[in-house]
Amino acid sequence: MAHAKNHDYHILKPSIWPFIGAVSAFIMLFGGVMWMQDHGPWMFLIGLVGVLYVMFSWWTEVVHEGQEGDHTPVVRIGLQYGFILFIMSEVMFFVAWFWAFFKNALYPMGPMSPIKDGVWPPEGIVTFDPWHLPLINTLILLLSGVAVTWAHHAFVHDNDRKTTINGLIVAVILGLCFTALQAYEYSHAAFGLSGNVYGAVFYMATGFHGFHVVIGTIFLIVCLVRFMRGQMTQDNHVGFEAAAWYWHFVDVVWLFLFFAVYIWGR
Repeated sequence: MAHAKNHDYHILKPSIWPFIGAVSAFIMLFGGVMWMQDHGPWMFLIGLVGVLYVMFSWWTEVVHEGQEGDHTPVVRIGLQYGFILFIMSEVMFFVAWFWAFFKNALYPMGPMSPIKDGVWPPEGIVTFDPWHLPLINTLILLLSGVAVTWAHHAFVHDNDRKTTINGLIVAVILGLCFTALQAYEYSHAAFGLSGNVYGAVFYMATGFHGFHVVIGTIFLIVCLVRFMRGQMTQDNHVGFEAAAWYWHFVDVVWLFLFFAVYIWGR
């Protein structure tokens, strides 16, 4: 009885994943710097494979912990708070890119700066028409958010797994469509990443958002597979909640990008 668990917390066993994850991330970062110095992408790719392996293995263990009953209500609250803090850190990440964009748009640099401001967008930059492909992508992403909300509502309120699965399938398909259209948009851009501040900020802001869309799509696919396997219950579906929150965060960031970068900033 002295070793019996008399609390609602989950005491984790020693894990090797934080160490391997830190080493892999360092190798990826160092390899990225080496890649930029024309030494090839191999070290970066080795680190990336290590990071992906840690993510898959570590999160697989978390899923198994939930299935074994270790995710008590108290633990689930901790997981939810932790993910909310993660999203807040992601918000501040995008704030930095918006800051860079607005600073350069409101006070553009030119050949006579700081005596006389330059022009925005810089001369020679042909921006995208926001009412064509960007508008279509906006509608696609918003509809995917509606599909996720539909799936979440069907599961939480009605325990309708079939509708939940259908909603997730629609959301995943729309997420893939968004990524494909963004790649098509990039391939037809009249400006590049280097050589001008507009292209640099545009590609970093929208590119990182596209990267988050890919992550969110994978997140939803994992939830879809778990629902098909019957692994989530109405009382324990923190992974699905986190995926829904993340996807709505991606939606909101894109709305700010669409109105600030594509419409106002052109």
